Amino acid sequence: MFRHPSFASFLAAGALQLAAPSAVLVVLAFRVAFAYPGVPLPERTSYVALALAFLGLSSAVPTLASAFFSGAVADRHDRGRLMRVVNLLSIVAVAGLAADLLFAPSAHVPVPGPTGFYLPMWVLLVYPSWALVTATSAFFRPAFNTSVPRVVDTTDLGTANGAIYAVAAVTSLAASVLVGVLLDLGPTVYALGVAFALYFGTQVALLRIDADLSVARRAHPRSVLSEALEGFSFLGRRRALLELTIVGLVVNFLSALALVEVALYLSSWLGLSNGIWYGLLVAVLTAGTATGFIAISHVKFEGRAGSAIILLTIAMGVSLLAFGLVRSIWLALPIAFVYGLMPGMITTVFLSTIQSTVPDQMMGRVFSADEVGSYALVPVGQLAGGILVVAVGVQGAYLSAGSAIALFGLVMIPAFASLRRLGYRPRDAPEKLPPTDG
Repeated sequence: MFRHPSFASFLAAGALQLAAPSAVLVVLAFRVAFAYPGVPLPERTSYVALALAFLGLSSAVPTLASAFFSGAVADRHDRGRLMRVVNLLSIVAVAGLAADLLFAPSAHVPVPGPTGFYLPMWVLLVYPSWALVTATSAFFRPAFNTSVPRVVDTTDLGTANGAIYAVAAVTSLAASVLVGVLLDLGPTVYALGVAFALYFGTQVALLRIDADLSVARRAHPRSVLSEALEGFSFLGRRRALLELTIVGLVVNFLSALALVEVALYLSSWLGLSNGIWYGLLVAVLTAGTATGFIAISHVKFEGRAGSAIILLTIAMGVSLLAFGLVRSIWLALPIAFVYGLMPGMITTVFLSTIQSTVPDQMMGRVFSADEVGSYALVPVGQLAGGILVVAVGVQGAYLSAGSAIALFGLVMIPAFASLRRLGYRPRDAPEKLPPTDG
């Protein structure tokens, strides 16, 4: 793969850009988790749970709107130029967050919720900048993922995706640890400097890519809306891919119930208050994901891609449930590693399957249609996670979400027959595949 003159730069650009939002989120989630120092403990837990839920919710509409149109934009414009523009917007968003956290306005804004609930002004101002970070990521991903077949052979897609996302995960791991250390050593803006460096490195790498990432169109362009809708129509006609999107919808919703409260899990359930522990837990989760990217690329999953995703979903639910059964960080860390394996493996299988079975001129729209479908309920899950924690506590939220994912995985075995049969031959060209799956 590295014989291609642009692959190294392409890998670096993708890995750095994909890793940067997690570094930003570590900073924001940790700061929000300790945004109510003078509030008594029972109320503080509720306030933090809702403030973290709003952090996820704040990016919901911009992200979904971006994901809806991002594939159509990627299928009609030069993808390299598109990635450079949206990465510059990411840099602007980080600069806005740095300004907010540096000046940290202390006013309080009353918000509907538990008695006395409010949001510090600086927390309220975090939300629009975080929304811009996630929206630009939503535009970057389809443009990047559809470009992978331009820089590697079809037979190398599994290995290439595994390598790219593994490097992204390792970069995210290192960034999370560094951010956790910097949160304890100095002002928060120092920790945000890590994300700024990742985005700046992305821009440099993107400028070094010398591959043709333009789109060869077979028809006259129409409105962005009509072309975006074609992606949903294409997805709807492929039963296996549609079932895969449903899996993402359910699993991402249930995962969001618990994972939005990771900072609260550490501070309330495990009783840890130092930023290094939060950074370490996120880093171990990411290490598991990186290992998953590498491990699955050495497994011949192509012919049974759908069955692999079902089994990995069950394992994901069991490992998430295990978080609620331990109260020691030394037990939570290995559980986090095992949990992280699953999304890494699932992502590699999914990306390689789409890249091998969908025509290039349609691929961006299929990626974005799946992303909209898969992530449509994530904001609802994040808000529901805060409400669930208020109702049943941190442990109850993790036990409920993990059990539900595992049960859903078991139900998929008899119910999702098309997904069970989903697979591909590495040398297949997208145009050779049947137009529908049932």
